[in-house]
Amino acid sequence: MGMGAADVVPGVSGGTIAFITGIYEELLDSIRSVNGEALRLLSRFDLKGFWSHINGTFLVVLVTGILFSIASLSRLVLFLLENYPIMLWGFFFGLIVASALVVGKKITKWRPIVVLAGLAGIAVAYWVTIAVPMQTPEAYWFVFLSGAIAICAMILPGLSGSFLLLLMAKYEFMMNALKEFKVDMILVFAVGCVTGLLSFSHVLNWMLKNYYNITVALLTGFMVGSLNKVWPWKQTVQTYTDRHGVVKPLIQENVSPGTYAQLTGQEPYLLYAIGLAIFGFLLVYLIDRLTDDNTAERV
Repeated sequence: MGMGAADVVPGVSGGTIAFITGIYEELLDSIRSVNGEALRLLSRFDLKGFWSHINGTFLVVLVTGILFSIASLSRLVLFLLENYPIMLWGFFFGLIVASALVVGKKITKWRPIVVLAGLAGIAVAYWVTIAVPMQTPEAYWFVFLSGAIAICAMILPGLSGSFLLLLMAKYEFMMNALKEFKVDMILVFAVGCVTGLLSFSHVLNWMLKNYYNITVALLTGFMVGSLNKVWPWKQTVQTYTDRHGVVKPLIQENVSPGTYAQLTGQEPYLLYAIGLAIFGFLLVYLIDRLTDDNTAERV
């Protein structure tokens, strides 16, 4: 459910939640196991072997939680983004700062190449946050492609699949498809997600097994670079009009709380944002402690 809630918010990654809760590598292994061997077992009607091979119980419980969270929280998150953006971004800012620290401490040996990987991750994620959303078609093929690209980012800590959807002008489109239950668009998007997930999980799993420290540094860099997106106080530089005639921000720049108040004449809610950032930080810290304790007990 935590992964689903994170994936709904542009700028926050469900992969971050998977990493800090200690299920990230099991998730990648389980996704990767949906392969030719799994199809062979299924074709022989060896359902027990198939279920065991793909770690079926883990995947079903996880996917059910994600889907339930997306379906139940999409309206709430959109409401909070519309009415309480500073507080929501403050919470996620604290969450991502703590997540970067939690993931970064998993690096066992710092070498120049590891540091460079971390810097590269910061640069890539920062560039994504300042990229300008594009106008894109609403054809099935592009919805499929959007799903494939977004799901790859959703399993990468620090890179937000929903934010990439925003850049491809498909975030609001898919949120409305969910609210209005447009079955055709939802199915095409889902097929794209499955295709991208099965393909990309092999690459990421191989990287973690063969270049663990470099990969973790890269993922940590992604999280640090994404902080630019979730900074609560922003000045809108350029707007655009969506297909419903509503004017929305296109390009925004981060400003200080004081500057935000001067430019907009609105309350910056500084103490609320700081309080929620601390709450998000402590929440991640608590989850990390709990998962570490559970791991120690299993060992």
